[in-house]
Amino acid sequence: MKDRREAIAGLMLRLRAMGLPHPLMAAFEAIPRQNFVPIMHLEESYGQGQLPIECGQIMVSADQIARQLMEFDVQKNHRVLEIGTGSGYQAALLGHMADRVISLERYRTLVDKAQQRLSGLGIENVQVQLADGSGGTDDQTFDRIIVNCACEKMPGFVSDQLASGGLAIVPVGPSDGRQMLRKVSKTGTRAKTEDLFEVRMQPIMSGVSKAI
Repeated sequence: MKDRREAIAGLMLRLRAMGLPHPLMAAFEAIPRQNFVPIMHLEESYGQGQLPIECGQIMVSADQIARQLMEFDVQKNHRVLEIGTGSGYQAALLGHMADRVISLERYRTLVDKAQQRLSGLGIENVQVQLADGSGGTDDQTFDRIIVNCACEKMPGFVSDQLASGGLAIVPVGPSDGRQMLRKVSKTGTRAKTEDLFEVRMQPIMSGVSKAI
């Protein structure tokens, strides 16, 4: 327990050094990351590396999530679309800051576990859906869109489903290497793209997993 407290304190110090805005820092303080980590990796919950989770997926470090969300500027009135729920940790952080979050995940196991974790923390404004997120979701626009998987090129749904004044964050590049995290800013019908920093994410996949 003492080691975990020290690890949490270490993470908070790293996040403060990044200069996180207060709402984002408050979200990290409110959401216990260890609740979203498989038991066998609990002691690594607050480290700076990626962690394996169920269904052959990965959980990126809290440090990387913080860097991403610093660029995301989530506000209390925002509707957010997340592609790739994974453990549900980032969805929980977004739920702490936004009005409503829809998170799409292709693995039923991850959907069920994320829903249990979110419910256990009393987070009710995050809706996790078993769905093919490679095309976004139908007939809705969002103030913020974040994609948690590598795309060979910028997906067309990002500009289509992003509201005017909205922002999106998408890792773009080869699935077998590093990708550039790109920020899309939309004004009216025009979208502007900005390169942020390199990441390594698993490739986006179409369809819903039939087995797990």
